[in-house]
Amino acid sequence: MFCRFILTICLLICSPFSSILLAETESTVEKPPLKVGVVGSPPFAQYNEKNFQGISVELWQEIAANINLQYRLIPQPGITVGIDRVVAGELDVLIGPISITTERFRKVTFTQPYFNAEIGLLVSGESVSVWRRIRPIFQVAVISSVGGLFLILFIVGNLMWLAESRRNPEQFPKQYIRGVGNGMWFALVTLTTVGYGDKAPVTKMGKVVTSLWMLITMVAASSLTAGIATVMTLLLSAEVIKEFSQPEDMRDKQIAVVSGTTGEKWAQTYEARLLPSSNLEQAIERLKSGQAEGFLFDVPALRYYLYQNPTAPFKIANLAITFEDYSFILPLDNQLARQLDLEIIELKQSGRLEDIIQLEIQGSFND
Repeated sequence: MFCRFILTICLLICSPFSSILLAETESTVEKPPLKVGVVGSPPFAQYNEKNFQGISVELWQEIAANINLQYRLIPQPGITVGIDRVVAGELDVLIGPISITTERFRKVTFTQPYFNAEIGLLVSGESVSVWRRIRPIFQVAVISSVGGLFLILFIVGNLMWLAESRRNPEQFPKQYIRGVGNGMWFALVTLTTVGYGDKAPVTKMGKVVTSLWMLITMVAASSLTAGIATVMTLLLSAEVIKEFSQPEDMRDKQIAVVSGTTGEKWAQTYEARLLPSSNLEQAIERLKSGQAEGFLFDVPALRYYLYQNPTAPFKIANLAITFEDYSFILPLDNQLARQLDLEIIELKQSGRLEDIIQLEIQGSFND
């Protein structure tokens, strides 16, 4: 009995010290570093085997330093993959130029936006040369149509010469070349309904041929002329570089997009024919090869590409599609989201966020 009493007294005396010791032990246990996925294109995210760069990376690094976060940056192959890994718990945070959308909002938590970007269309910037404008005239369809007309005039010219050369040699000479030439001239002015009156048949056969030719031209002339005009119009429209002045012009056009991006969604909205690509470089190659008539993507990334490739034959089309906010992503109901929101708002209000953006943009464009 006495031993139990002594044991109880010892436990009461030692319990405060044990609690302090336990608390100190727990405090010394370090939490594992956050797994932070990095996704996107320059100037927001750029990484190689040695380091990570870009507006999104610099912003995250400053926020993490302010609130003492330990983390490990992990490159991601695409936005869709990165979001899926956040949902699956494989990533704690996903950073980069990630647009806020309703579909994504249902699956993850977004922080306060830190950048507002425009979605734009990259198109060919080549000017149309004089040869390219007149080249349709020399296409097979046009040449065959003109050749067919010439053949018909040649046949009618021969018939008129055979019918008129004996009794009307003044207007249709007996010499073959001159006679047929006059016959073709007569057929041409009759076809065009000009009717100069310098040539006229005098024989019955000549008048029969002329009458039949007039009836044929009444029916066929307009159709033939319209056919040539249609062929010319189609060829010219196919040759001239297409201009995009409004988003609706993308309808039924071959538009390259990066899979999983909002550019893909907007291309679908405007009923374009999509050419999905795994990254920006592949999409630009499709535009360069002529497979695509445009590439729909974030304007900051497109401008960065044009700056890095000043000889590239591209330009950003002068049309407004939409503006979107960039944000970081965390799992749903994550406690860290509020801390990140507070830091982003504070950086905005202090002007530090704008400084980070400008410094990173200048650094990226001067590389």
